[in-house]
Amino acid sequence: MRFLVAPSLLAALIVFAACSGGETKTVTVEKTVTETTSGTVPSESPAVVTIYFLRKGKVAPVSRGVIGPMVGAAALRELLDGPTSEETGVRSAIPAGTTLESLAIANGIASVRLSRQPADDAALAQLVYTLTQFPSIKRVDFGADAPVGRRAFEAQTPAILVEAPLPQEDVEPGFEVTGTANTFEATFNYELKDASGKVLSKNFVTATSGSGTRGTFRFTVPYEVDEPQQGTLLVFELSAENGSRIHESEIPLYLE
Repeated sequence: MRFLVAPSLLAALIVFAACSGGETKTVTVEKTVTETTSGTVPSESPAVVTIYFLRKGKVAPVSRGVIGPMVGAAALRELLDGPTSEETGVRSAIPAGTTLESLAIANGIASVRLSRQPADDAALAQLVYTLTQFPSIKRVDFGADAPVGRRAFEAQTPAILVEAPLPQEDVEPGFEVTGTANTFEATFNYELKDASGKVLSKNFVTATSGSGTRGTFRFTVPYEVDEPQQGTLLVFELSAENGSRIHESEIPLYLE
């Protein structure tokens, strides 16, 4: 399917990159996209994307709303803008003032060119994690070495990475939690606390793999509250040495 893009929508665009399952071709002419071929119809519908910043040196996801069909490029621009004042406790290793020059996606690889190419592994991890949230992107090419995926940044990934729900999201009883983990024997624990700190729900979780190999996890959290309120989901591993909590992360949520 072919779409001609109105010139009025192109003044600030460099490359059209649709993060959908179909193949994408891009044409770049002096920072103007003249036409695109994609399985996605251009629209101004809002979308929620995940932006990966850093917390204690490890990737930490937050959610952002974007408008427009080029969600991959929009997500990168949100990342390059850095954390907002509401996104407390996170930072970015990407140098301030870095801008997106081009983004092209083909055969599962996103080719990214920035005004200032980061060399820091933490910054590269942010970029790779942000782009590979889209099913059509498996690895990222920065123009220097071979394309890389998430596995290249295990050192920058927390032992338990919760990717849904994200901080400050509204949840309901029985909400689902998903993410990845690399813990001893693939197990870890969770607790859900209400606004007063009372534990509403707790259990242990087993990921698909662990002990040096990152696996995925998916579990549901039952709870009851008398009224909507702030809550906190905690995930942590129990030390095999002394039973203390290690690799603990807190995700603030709003409990419906």
